[in-house]
Amino acid sequence: MSECCVKGQGLPVAIIGGGPVGLAAAARLAAKNEPFLLFESAAAVAGNIREWSHVRVFSPWRYNIDRAARMLLEAEGWTAPDEEELPTGAELVERYLEPLSRSPSIQPYLRFNAKVTAVGRKGLSKAVTKGRERLPFVLHVLQDGKRKVIEARAVIDASGTWGSPNPANSGGIWTEDELYVHDRIVYGIPDVSGRDRARYANQKVLVVGSGHSAIQALLDLERLQAEEPATRIVWVIRKPDVAAVYGGQENDGLRGRGELGIRMRKLVESGIAEVWTSFHIESFKEEGSGITVTGERHGKTIRIEGIDEVICSTGSRPDMDFLKEVRTDMDSAIESVSALAPLIDPNVHSCGTVRPHGEKELRQPERDFYIVGSKSYGRAPTFLMATGYEQVRSVVAALTGDWDAASNVELELPETGVCGVGAGGSGCCG
Repeated sequence: MSECCVKGQGLPVAIIGGGPVGLAAAARLAAKNEPFLLFESAAAVAGNIREWSHVRVFSPWRYNIDRAARMLLEAEGWTAPDEEELPTGAELVERYLEPLSRSPSIQPYLRFNAKVTAVGRKGLSKAVTKGRERLPFVLHVLQDGKRKVIEARAVIDASGTWGSPNPANSGGIWTEDELYVHDRIVYGIPDVSGRDRARYANQKVLVVGSGHSAIQALLDLERLQAEEPATRIVWVIRKPDVAAVYGGQENDGLRGRGELGIRMRKLVESGIAEVWTSFHIESFKEEGSGITVTGERHGKTIRIEGIDEVICSTGSRPDMDFLKEVRTDMDSAIESVSALAPLIDPNVHSCGTVRPHGEKELRQPERDFYIVGSKSYGRAPTFLMATGYEQVRSVVAALTGDWDAASNVELELPETGVCGVGAGGSGCCG
């Protein structure tokens, strides 16, 4: 079955991903009366955010609402939240993304339970050059158990990285021993105080990672320990100095993130958690009723025994498997869009020192194909929603022929604390 046209017009722009950036792209296209279809693999918008709905983001509402989306919603009678409030993931969905998805300009063109399994040019493999730019894209979509082929004139991939977590192994490689104990590991930010409370209460819990997702998990475990004193917390990071995790604290341009750093410093100073710095995980092994985690620290082998549960907050990486027949140019180290790599390298940049960028930097060898949002940043944790909104504004301007607007990229971000490699969660929480 082929679905090729929308609203009686020509081929649509296909948007992959129904999160904040994908919906912002939809709002931009709707404002220009440009046909589009948006494919979201979950049963409703923002499937990824719903998995961390309990987490409060560190950027206030004023950085989290796209301008075109705001204009569309306000024209329909919507009232924006207080721009200085810090929303939870659930509030982002309920107060902004769901109303946006219900807009008559967007709702008819959303496809849920629709997983894009492959993208290519109609009738050509990636190896064929001649004539490919004149051919439409084809998207192979699995929707509600049925396979469809969709034609599109352009593709915006805003699918994010949340569903592709990094392993706990410090070498970044998925090992058999880690996969063997996967039922004892949660990747991301579990709801320790809510739906997952019973899993962690009175257990010895290992948290891996040094970014904001890890901090969130540790602070949640601290609260749980106050109610369930037998709960034990172990934290391992590769950084040699735990103070490097605290970020800007009082000087952070995002108050919510600064407060996380302050609370984290107090947790460490209290001795509530057993902290291992310069710890490089090498293996996992079930021994008795627990897991033994073996790592290298200052040239010595260290064994942490009796672990009941592991929370792995080591960030994520882009899934490029379904794009194998699209010509892409991605950085070999960060796995970001290549032109972005020197601008966002987390070894150099924080979230607030990333200079504005748009269609020009996001442009791929495959004409009219763009990777945007957190996926465009690859493994770099320095992405903020506001960055993604400016990306799609520029991209949509280019796709609709407004090259002056596409090249005039402006982005005002708060000065921030340091975001480093492994900070997994900056994208989802900013």
